[in-house]
Amino acid sequence: MINKFLQYLQYEKNYSSHTVLSYQTDLLQFCDFLSIDSLDFSPAGVTPLEIRQWVMHLINNNYTAKSVSRKISALKSFWRFLLIHGLAEKNPTLKIVLPKTKKLLPAFYKQQEMERALAEDTLSGGFEPLRNRLIISLLYEAGLRVSELISLTDEDFDFASQQIKVIGKRNKQRIIPLGGDICEMISEYKQLRNKEVERQNNALFLLSSGLPMYSKAVYNIVHSEMSQVSTLHKQSPHVLRHTFATTLLNNGADINAVKDLLGHSSLAATQVYTHVTFSELNKIYKQAHPRAQKKGGNL
Repeated sequence: MINKFLQYLQYEKNYSSHTVLSYQTDLLQFCDFLSIDSLDFSPAGVTPLEIRQWVMHLINNNYTAKSVSRKISALKSFWRFLLIHGLAEKNPTLKIVLPKTKKLLPAFYKQQEMERALAEDTLSGGFEPLRNRLIISLLYEAGLRVSELISLTDEDFDFASQQIKVIGKRNKQRIIPLGGDICEMISEYKQLRNKEVERQNNALFLLSSGLPMYSKAVYNIVHSEMSQVSTLHKQSPHVLRHTFATTLLNNGADINAVKDLLGHSSLAATQVYTHVTFSELNKIYKQAHPRAQKKGGNL
């Protein structure tokens, strides 16, 4: 039953392989807790009490509230699948409540940090430096996910219209406009890449060996480059995506437009950035307004 569920997620719901693997890990962990073979899993024998005991076991073993919530969500999705397909009669997860998680505002780079990172005098030095700056530019200026970045091909760019075609989660396609400067950088990069690297596929971003770029390599590039201009605790490609969204909203972009550019399926996922922009404005206000600095903080 678990394998059927995983196939359903992958082939019918078009979930990413990473998400499917997470669901598989959670369900197998639950089976291990119950001391049953996943191949012999019988939903009829599972009770709400056993699920609550599993949740307490996770908490007692120092799993975070976020991790526990994800695991409970995996169980809930699994039982919804079983009920829809007539593989179960009852849903023992109905009254299982997700633990409250602390919502952290997404980190983002300041504008001056991005300007230093993408300064023109850093674009010399050959194929790898130019590729690295282009990677950071696209993550920042197009708000791409790492998976979207490494799947780009030369054919995904329309230089006449200055836009890029991106395949996001669940194979959803979106079009993102690009600036003239980054289009020029892409053209320069392609010329240098074709001259210095023996291509083995049609991927846009390549390693020096000619093999396609992979997620960990992108993370290492961003961490190395951005650590030179920022003191943020977390240096990652996703922080650049956060910066893209925050920059747009700070400059008056419509939240629905930002949602579409990010490829979010719901507005709720985008609204977190409005909290970021408000938090930043509040910080600026407290630093700059004389009445805000009054003792006691009261106006």
